[in-house]
Amino acid sequence: MARIPFGIARLDSIVGGGAPPGSVVLLSGEAGAGAREFVHTSTVMNGLYYGDSEAFDLHYGDTNAAADPPEEVHYVSFTAGRDQLEREMAYTMDEELVRAAVDHVHFCDLSPEYFQLSPIPREWYVGKTRTVSDLATEERRESALGALSEYLGEHAAGNLVVVDSITDLVAAVSGDMDWSDLALLMKGIRKAAYDWGGIILLLVQEDTLGPTELGHLMDAASGTLQFEWESGGSKRARTMFVKEFQGVLSRLEAENIIRFETEVHQGGFDVSGVRKIR
Repeated sequence: MARIPFGIARLDSIVGGGAPPGSVVLLSGEAGAGAREFVHTSTVMNGLYYGDSEAFDLHYGDTNAAADPPEEVHYVSFTAGRDQLEREMAYTMDEELVRAAVDHVHFCDLSPEYFQLSPIPREWYVGKTRTVSDLATEERRESALGALSEYLGEHAAGNLVVVDSITDLVAAVSGDMDWSDLALLMKGIRKAAYDWGGIILLLVQEDTLGPTELGHLMDAASGTLQFEWESGGSKRARTMFVKEFQGVLSRLEAENIIRFETEVHQGGFDVSGVRKIR
């Protein structure tokens, strides 16, 4: 079966090329532990595959024989546009890599839908210059959940889609939207993703959720990657482990891998070592 690469070279090689098509992957972790750096690297490396093949070969290496890179890369944000996201990615990775990749990444800014019912001034998220047509469009805007659903329906098939972040949606659960709406959306995405055949990465900061809410999200995903800080002596280290993942966890168990040691450098998020059952 073909795999869709995460864009994290060593991880992809260990799991046979990447994630199975149709995967919905929850990236959950402590603040700064690597989840955001993971999605930035995944976005940039998959964009770089089409944007600069030489740079891709240098920083990623050869793709696995089973790997089938996504035709398109989409990055959905509820609070930021392309310029801001590009700058944030350049904080994680070498700026030249980011520039070579972002022209092959489709950015979707859902901040107008996200902030429309909030007390935030409109000019903060839609700009200060708006035409009559813009104002009419704003009056017809749907909810953030509806906009996300529509975008996925149009663009997720066969592609990599990053959703940044589910934490933002959790924060917006109030008024006309409650937790059951979000939980149902996650289950609907999981069902539809099977037919779409791409890979969807859902970023969430677990500190903002209770055990029940986090459990609902994990249950709705194909797999969960958890990112944690570990302290030892005078140093703190980032680690990642696969809590559950159909088609991936079995490969790790066969090799007795229980945890990945990770790092962040100019090439982005990377796996620096693995821990095995002794």
